[in-house]
Formats: sequence, structure tokens, C-alpha cells
Amino acid sequence: MTRVWLLLLVAAGVAAEEVKVRGLQKPVEVLRDQWGVPHIYAQTQDDLFFAQGYMAARDRLFQLDLWRRQGIGKLAEVLGPEFVERDRTALLLRYRGDWQKEWPSYSPDTWNIVSAFVRGVNAYIQDPRRKKTAEFRKLGFEPGLWTPNDVVSRMAVFSMMTNVLSEAGRARMVDTYGAAALEKWQPLDPPVKLEIPKDLNLKEVRVSALSAFDEATDDVDDVTQGSNNWVVSGRLSATGKPLLASDPHRSLQIPSLRRTVHLVGPGWNVFGSGEPALPGIALGHNETVGFGFTITGTDQQDLYVEQLNPTSPSQYLYKGQWKQLETEKHWIAVKGEKPRMVETQHTVHGPVVGTDLGLRRAYVMRWVGAEPGTAGYLAGLALARAKDWPTFLAAVGRFKAPAENLVYADTAGHIGFAVTGLTPVRKGWNGLLPVPGHTGEYEWQGFLKPEELPRSLDPVAGFFATANNNILPAGYKNGLQYEWAPDFRVKRITQALQGRRGWTLDAMQALQLDLESTPAKRLLAVARRWTPAAGSKAAAGMALLKDWDGRMTKESAASSVFLMWMSRLTAAVVESPQGLAASVEMTLRTLEARPRPELLAKTLEATMAEFETALGADKGRWRYGNIHFLYLKHPAVEKAFDRGPIPLGGDATTVNVAAGAGFRASVGASFRMLLDVSDWDKSRMTNLPGEVGDPESPHYSDLVDDWASGRYHPMPFTRKAVEAVTRERIQMVPN
Repeated sequence: MTRVWLLLLVAAGVAAEEVKVRGLQKPVEVLRDQWGVPHIYAQTQDDLFFAQGYMAARDRLFQLDLWRRQGIGKLAEVLGPEFVERDRTALLLRYRGDWQKEWPSYSPDTWNIVSAFVRGVNAYIQDPRRKKTAEFRKLGFEPGLWTPNDVVSRMAVFSMMTNVLSEAGRARMVDTYGAAALEKWQPLDPPVKLEIPKDLNLKEVRVSALSAFDEATDDVDDVTQGSNNWVVSGRLSATGKPLLASDPHRSLQIPSLRRTVHLVGPGWNVFGSGEPALPGIALGHNETVGFGFTITGTDQQDLYVEQLNPTSPSQYLYKGQWKQLETEKHWIAVKGEKPRMVETQHTVHGPVVGTDLGLRRAYVMRWVGAEPGTAGYLAGLALARAKDWPTFLAAVGRFKAPAENLVYADTAGHIGFAVTGLTPVRKGWNGLLPVPGHTGEYEWQGFLKPEELPRSLDPVAGFFATANNNILPAGYKNGLQYEWAPDFRVKRITQALQGRRGWTLDAMQALQLDLESTPAKRLLAVARRWTPAAGSKAAAGMALLKDWDGRMTKESAASSVFLMWMSRLTAAVVESPQGLAASVEMTLRTLEARPRPELLAKTLEATMAEFETALGADKGRWRYGNIHFLYLKHPAVEKAFDRGPIPLGGDATTVNVAAGAGFRASVGASFRMLLDVSDWDKSRMTNLPGEVGDPESPHYSDLVDDWASGRYHPMPFTRKAVEAVTRERIQMVPN
């Protein structure tokens, strides 16, 4: 690259840089657009993924290093002794199976792709000119080098299949209240009997024995409040071609959980989002096919209660014989201390996640993470290369974890829906309660075949929509799970899709940002049949609520009052046994069947009094955004790298989710995407908070305001469109 060419680029407002990189075969061009997204153009597949790894490290190195350490058990080395148990848990959950089956499970060339990606990450780490970002400077350590095995850590996918802990909690509640009470007050879907497994005393299931495991995975245990996706056919769109929307929800973080990239090379022209530490993308599109996902929630874990030998607790009973626990010793480096030796143990069923030596019991998790091909989202390497529905379904069969609802659209005009994920076959039991491990009667009988999971092409309705709801077709016989998300969001989406034709991207965007609360409108319909006492606080509350449209906007004081009132009603209306919380849906049904004016008055009076005490009589201070906000906290460094508070509307029931404990928003759409199959250049997206993890980069948090305000930016796909928005040109050349 000549100096003259560099000067011309700079004069045109495009920053230009030539980087000599050891490990490249041929030159690679990276065009970064004005929103921070890298568009990578390579001449070989190896160079393409080498460059993706290099750019991921250049933009997100501290985040990548924490991710690697979290997955392989090396956090205590740099963060201190409080992370030792976290590291032990990572070692406990690591993949211990057949590596010859692991790599080709995702796609035939996964090993080559991952190896190239890792070489790119390491090339940046080993570059003597590498910038040492503020996090590394402040915490005083250097990033470690990667191996291909680091990419397939199971710690990350564990966060999306945490049924084992709910089984323990349900066992405690059944033992306390009885199975019939749980079936009534916390009904399962589809309805199913809670049968206590024979040869198991529920009092042996000690939740406290799992507390260390629960705490060690607490930051990883990202309880999903919801995701949305939908696709409409060309006969419902203004373009005559499909439109697709996807906004996966996870914990809202800084740096972003999502990493947007455009990859162009032999066999590749894909644009979308993945996770920074993984090659390829997890949702997006190629030249002919687009796809997006939501979590299905399939039950991919079970808790086994193993009997330990009373005279030798290193043995457990299985089918009438004492077997030796598989015990491994590990040395964990600890910052400021000598290394510590820890143990991990396994039985035939899986890792030991808790013990109670007093009862001589071990608690063991069987989970699909022990199976080959279950590193989260890596099968996106196959999905991203699908060319049509048949090749897409073939790729779907490789997507084993987490279980997903995929929506599909192609340039030929087809739309589709398919459920993915390894689904254990349980004969004679349903996985809702822990089971005894010693009898051998509660074993998985393999997995459902991919074609046995729900899937469909070109529906009569002209659309598909999912929102973590029950997606089982009528008459479907296979048990996937019984604890779906409430259907408030999917009903709102479905009603909108059924109610109009001529869908445009603008209309799709408005629906993705929709703040109407179905529970609010239903509660208001009940409350308007009741007249509170004149002059009471309840009357003042109804004066605030009576003309409200049920939209949870950040400007609305009524949104604040409703949310607090609904919480009080849920705790009081349904007379369930103490400790068994009723759902919002059950509360609303109860009130709709029999309004209780005295309870409406009592709870609304208390709600108004609480707001007056906390915020004063001026209702202008009660604006929802004043008390409902997002605060993005950097994972390891001081407040200077945090962002917020960011006032938000929405809650757990709105299409535009902003959920969390109390009034704090912590879960929502980490990434929003709208695909226009008629012209990929017209597709649009937004990513919170920005594309780069370096706090000193202009792209660290430049998308926060756009995301919070509902503004999107283009996803330029053709070379011409990319060039028009390029702000940085990086020429990578072999050294």
C-alpha cells in the first residue's frame, strides 16, 4: 500500500492502516463501517476466520480473555481467591467426551475454522505493537493464549439450560406442600402429574447441598426473560418477499454479549451476529437465506440422587454394585496466594454438583453438555451456509445446544420454522423431579431425531412467531418441557401479524419496539368496573390510570403505579399456600372471574402510599423511567467504564422486554435485527452498547442512545453499500 493511497483515503474521511500479521496466507481487507461493524474480505477460508479472530481480539480482547478464563477455570489466577469455586465448576463441566466426534458435529470443517480463528486471536495477542487496553493496565495482567478447545467450553451454554436447579426447588416444594398444590397453583403446560419417583425420599434432596454450585454459576445462570422472532411471507409484505425479525434477549452487558460481523470469502458471504469468542455468526443471513432464533427451553438436564457407601463415601451404588467415583485433582492458580488443589467427581450419570455426607448422598447432573457438539451456537457455522430449506434442515440437525426456535426466510419466497436441540427421551418419567441414580430405572433412552421436533414450511397463515412460548403443535406427543414463558408477548405479536397486510420494515420495527402491556389492559378492564371511595388514595390512583392506554413508556407515571399494583395483587389475590407464588396470568383470571373491590382498594391504597413516601406527592417524579432503568456495569473495572443509568420503558410482558428484579432493567434485547429478503442492503439492526470492548474506543458505547430510543442502522451487504459507509480501512498483509 503506497503512502499516496493512504493519504487519499484519509482525505476522503476514511482512516487507513496497513497491518503486517504473521500467519496470514494472503492479504485481507477489513472495512469498518460508521457503526463499528467490521466487513472482512479474504481470499481463502483460513484467512477469513484468521482475520475474524484477529479483529475480535483487537476489538474485544479483555472480554475474550475473561470468557476464556471463565470457560477453562482460570479466573482466580487474575481476579483472586473468591473465584476458586467458580474455576472448579468450569473444570467440572468441561467436555470429557470423544473429541473425534466433537469437532465434525458442528460442521465438517469446524476444526479447521476454529483453528484459524484461534490463530488469529493469538496473532493479535502476540503482536508486539498490540495496544494494552485500560482494563489490563488497571488489573495488572496479560491475556493468555488460546487453544481450539477453549472455543467449545460448556460453561457458556450451561446458562441456557439450568433445569437441574429448578428440579431441586420443585422437590422441596412438593415435599412441603404436596404435588396436588403445585399442580393447582403452578400448573404445568401441557398438564402432567407430578409423580414422586419410587425409591426416592424427597427429604433427601437438600437444596442447600447445591448452593455452592448455584453460586458458582450465578453470573453464568442467565435466566432468559424472553426473546422474540417472527417471519412473514411475501403475500403479507409490501415487497412481495419475506421479512424476518429477531431480537434475542439475554442479560444486558458492557461490552456487548453480541458481536456483529460481515464475512466474505470462498463459500462465505454472511452478515449477522454471534458471540465474540466464536467464529461465524449465530443469526443473520447469507446471499439466499436469513434466520433468527429464540430459546425453546427444552429440558436438557436431570438431577440424580446417588447413594454413597456409608463406610467409603468415594463409592456410589449403581444397579446393586458399589462403583468408584471418578475423581480428578486440579491445581488452580490464585492471585496473591499459592495454587490450590481442588477435586471434581463424576458418576455414570455426570458431574457431582453437590454432596451431603451426613445423608451419604451425592447430587449429580446429567445434561446434554456432556454430548459431542453441544457448545452453544457453534453449529451456526452450518446454518450460515444453508442455501435453501433442505440444506437449512440438514444444518438444523447439527444444532444441539441450546435448544432453539429458528425462523427462516429465503430469496425464493419460502418461510419456515424449526425447533433444534438434543431432546432426551425419558421412558415412564418426565424430568420434573429429581430421580434416584442407584436403580438404573431412570436412564435417558437416547434423543429425539431432529425430524421428530416441530418444524413447518410456508404456513397457511403466512407467518410464524415465537416468544419462548409453548410451540408444540396440537396433538404433539413428545415431551420437550413443561415450563414455557407466559404467552403475553407471542399473543401480542400474533394479533398484530394477523391484523394487517403490506408489512414494511418500519412496521416490523414498531412491533419489535412495542410497549403495550397485555396484563395492564386486562387489569384496567377489571378496575374500570369498580369505583373507589371518593377522596381516597385509591381514587387518586384510578384517576391516574383510567385514561392510560396500557403502554409502558418511560414517560408514564401510570406505568410505575400499575407495575407496583400488579405485584401487590399477585401476592394477595390468589389464596395459594404461603410460599407458592401465583402467576400474573392466574391473578388476572381470578380477578376477571370475580373482582374483589375491597382488595383492589387495599392494594392500590398501599401502592399510592408507597410512592408518596418514596418519591413525594408530585406525580411528575413518578415517571416510569425515573425508577425503571438500565445500568451497564463493566465486569471487572471501576465505574469509569460503566454506562447509565439509562431510563427505559417496557417490562417482562411487553414485546420490547426490559425486565429484572424490582424496577431494575437487566434483561432485554441485546441485539435487534430486521431482514428484508427483497434487498439485503435494506436490512437493519442495533447492538447494545457498541461493537468494540475497549473503553477508549469511539465504538465502546456509541449505540446506547440508538438502542434505548429505538433507532436502527443499516446492515450494508453489497460491496457498494459497504464502501458508502466505510470509515476505517484496515489492510492486513502477511508478515
